[in-house]
Amino acid sequence: MKRLLQMLLAAIGVLGVVVAAAVVYVTTFLDPEDFKPRLVEVVREQSGLELTLDGPLSWSFYPRLGVSVEQAEGRLPEQSEEEAPFLAFTHAEVSLAFAPLLRGEIAIEGLTLDGMQLRLARDEEGRGNWETLLQRLDERREGAESALAPASAGPSRESSNLAVALNIASVQVRNGAATYRDLTQRTEWVVEEINLSGTNVNPQRAFPFKSSFKLKSYATLDWRELERSPALASDISLEGRMRLVLAERRYLLEGLKLSTASLLAGLEGRQQLDLSGQQLILDLSQQRLQLQEGRLEAGLRHPALGEEPVPLALVMAVDADLAENSAQLRDLQLTGPDDLSLSGHLNLTDLDRAPAYSGQLSVAPFSLRPWLSRLGKMVETADPQALTDVALTSPVQGDLERLELAGLTMVLDGSTFTGRLGAGFDGKLLDFELQGDRLDLDRYLPPPEPADQSAARRDLPGLGKAYAQDAGTLVPAEWLSQLNLSGTLDLAQLHLSGLDFTEVGLALSGGDGKQRLERFGSVFYDGELSASGALDLTREPIHWQLKPSLSRVRLEPLLQALSEDGSAAPLRGRLTLDGELETRANSWPALKRNLNGRLKGHIDEGAVLDVNVSQELCTLAATLEGRETSRDWSADTRFERAEAGLRINDGVARSEDILVLIPGIELGGSGELDLGSERFDLRAAARFVDGADAACPVNRRLERVPLPVRCSGELSGDSGEWCRFDREAFQATLAELLRDEASRRAGEELEERLERPLERLEERLGEGAGRELRDTLRGLLN
Repeated sequence: MKRLLQMLLAAIGVLGVVVAAAVVYVTTFLDPEDFKPRLVEVVREQSGLELTLDGPLSWSFYPRLGVSVEQAEGRLPEQSEEEAPFLAFTHAEVSLAFAPLLRGEIAIEGLTLDGMQLRLARDEEGRGNWETLLQRLDERREGAESALAPASAGPSRESSNLAVALNIASVQVRNGAATYRDLTQRTEWVVEEINLSGTNVNPQRAFPFKSSFKLKSYATLDWRELERSPALASDISLEGRMRLVLAERRYLLEGLKLSTASLLAGLEGRQQLDLSGQQLILDLSQQRLQLQEGRLEAGLRHPALGEEPVPLALVMAVDADLAENSAQLRDLQLTGPDDLSLSGHLNLTDLDRAPAYSGQLSVAPFSLRPWLSRLGKMVETADPQALTDVALTSPVQGDLERLELAGLTMVLDGSTFTGRLGAGFDGKLLDFELQGDRLDLDRYLPPPEPADQSAARRDLPGLGKAYAQDAGTLVPAEWLSQLNLSGTLDLAQLHLSGLDFTEVGLALSGGDGKQRLERFGSVFYDGELSASGALDLTREPIHWQLKPSLSRVRLEPLLQALSEDGSAAPLRGRLTLDGELETRANSWPALKRNLNGRLKGHIDEGAVLDVNVSQELCTLAATLEGRETSRDWSADTRFERAEAGLRINDGVARSEDILVLIPGIELGGSGELDLGSERFDLRAAARFVDGADAACPVNRRLERVPLPVRCSGELSGDSGEWCRFDREAFQATLAELLRDEASRRAGEELEERLERPLERLEERLGEGAGRELRDTLRGLLN
C-alpha cells in the first residue's frame, strides 16, 4: 500500500511538471498583444466596425487559461470620436481548454463579456444605424469562419497549425445595457442589467440557455432632462434549450419559457405575463419566426377590474414573416374566468408602422354580468337574468384604433342579431348595420320603483319637486358629444316601456356634438309610427328636437298597454297625430317642464267605452221638457270623429279647438294639461244637432242650450272620477237663455203693436222703408 501511494504521488508530480511546462511554453512564445492588429482588421473586414482596444490583451491563469481584453469600443464608419460608440464593453475574456491546446487545437471553454453597451437609433427617415452593419455581415458571412480560425492562433496565418473546435463550455454576458432611440416616434427604449448564459454551446446540438434583463420605455426623448418616469418598466426572463444551425442561419429555442412582470404608468401593481412554447424558430435565411404550441398566461391588474388580478390564458401558434412585417396567429383559444372562451385566427400586417389585423373570432356563450361588475359598469336590471347568455361569431378586421365585426352573428338572451358592427377603442366611434328578430329592452332597464314609494314621494308636499331634481340623467352627454355615430337597426319585434313595436326600422347619425335620429318607423298597434329628431350637445343644457307621427293607431290596446295595472281602456278608435316638439335638459322631469311645440291629431271610428253620452244628454233633455225617454241605449258612446290641436309652452299643453262629433250631438271645448304634475282641466259643451242621425228628438229651443261637461284630475288618478256635469256653467247658460227668451217675447209684442203703424208708414214712404225698420227693431230686441 505504501509503495502504491508513492507511485500515485510521483504521477501527480510528473503531471504538475508537464502542466507547468505547458503554461510556460504558451505564455512565453504566444504574446496576446500580437492578436490586436489582426483582430481589429478582421472586425473591420467582416462588419465595418472600427474596433478600438484601449485596454491590454493579457493571459489569465486562474481559474482557467484564457485571453482577456479591457475597455473595447466599436464605432460605425460614419461615427466621430466625440460620439458615444455604437458598441462597447469593459471586459471580455476567452477561456481555453488546456489539453486540446497541447495537441494543436483551440477549444474555447468559456466566453465572458462584462459591461456591454449597445446603442441603436432610427433617424427621422426611419433608417436604423444597424442596417449597414447587418448588410455587411451578411455579405461577409461565408468567409468569416476561415478568417477567424487562423487569427486565433497568432499573427502569422501561414505558420499556424492550430484549429478551432467550437464547443464552448460556458458563455456569459453580464451587466449589459442597450438603448434604442426612435426619432420618428420620439420615443426611447432602454434595456438594462442584461445577463445571458449558456452551457455546452455547440452548433451540432441543443444547449441550455438563460437570459434576463430590465426593459423601460419612455414616451419622450428628453426624459432624462425632465426626470420622467418610464411609461413601461418590465423585468423579463427567458430560458430554454437553444440550437444554432449556423450554416442555415436558423436558431431554435426549445421548451421556451418567457416571464415578464411589468409596471405601467398610472397603474398600481405588476402585470404578470408568462409565455411558453414547444419550439421557437428564427430563420434568418427565410426571414421567418415561428412559435409552435404557444401558451400565454396573464394576470391583468387594473382599477376598473377590481382589486384582484384577472387570470387569462391564450393558446396559439405564430408564423411571422419578418421581411413583410406580417404574422399569422392560428388556433387561437382565449380562456378566462366566468366561462370566457374565445377562439379563432388572426392575420397581422404592417407590424412595424401601422399594425392591422383581420381574421375570424368566435365567443362561446357566457354571462356578461360578472365582467360588467368587474368594470364597475353593471347596473340593476328589471330582469336579473338579463345579459347571462351572450355569444357571437364574426369575421374581424381593424387596427390599433378601431375594430370591425364585418359579418356578425350575435345571440343576446335568446335574441339573434346579424350584420356589421364597428367601434373605436377610444369610445368615440360607433358604426353599425344590424338586423334582429326580437328585443325586449324592458329587461335591461332599471326595475320599476315600488308603487307605494313612488306614490309617497308624490303625496308629500314639496317632495315631488325635489325628487324630480335628483333624478338620474337620461343619456351620457359627455360621451355622446364626442361620438361619431352612423348606424341602422332593423327589428322584427321590439318591446319597450310595455309597448310592442313590429317591423322596426331605425337610422342614427351624428358627430361634432350633434346626434340625429334620421329615421324611426314601426308598425304600431295596427297603425304606423314614425319619427325623426336631433340632439344638440354643444349647448348647455342639451337641446332635443322630435317630429313624431302616428297614423291610424288603435287606441284600445295602446291605452291598455300604457295602464300600469292593466285595466281596460276607456276609449277605442284609430288615432292619427303629428307635430313638432323641442325641449332641453337631461332628466325626464326637466324635459317635461321645458317642453315646447305643437301637436295636432284626430280619432276616427272611435267610441267612449262603458258610458253613453247620448243617453245621458237625451235623458237630461227629456227631464227638462217634462217627459221620459224609453229608447234602448248601447253601453258605449260611438263618435264619428274627434280632433284637437295642442300648443305646448314650458310643459303645459293647451287646446282651444277640441271637437267631438257624436251622432246628433256636437261636443266642443278647451283645456290644458300640465305635463310636470300630470294634472289636467277640460271644459266642454255638448249641443244637440238636428239631422237624420239625431240622438233623440228635442225641442228646437233646447238645441240652442249647450250642456257643459268638465273633466279634471290627474292622469294617474281614477278615470271614473275625471268627468262630471258642470252645473254652474249649465245654470249660467239657462239664465242667458231665459234673458234671450224674455227679449224675444218682448220683441214679438212690440212688433204686433207696431204692425199697423208700419203698414201706414209703408204706404207713405214706400214698401221697403217699413221692412227695413222692422228688421232693425228685431235686431235690437234679439
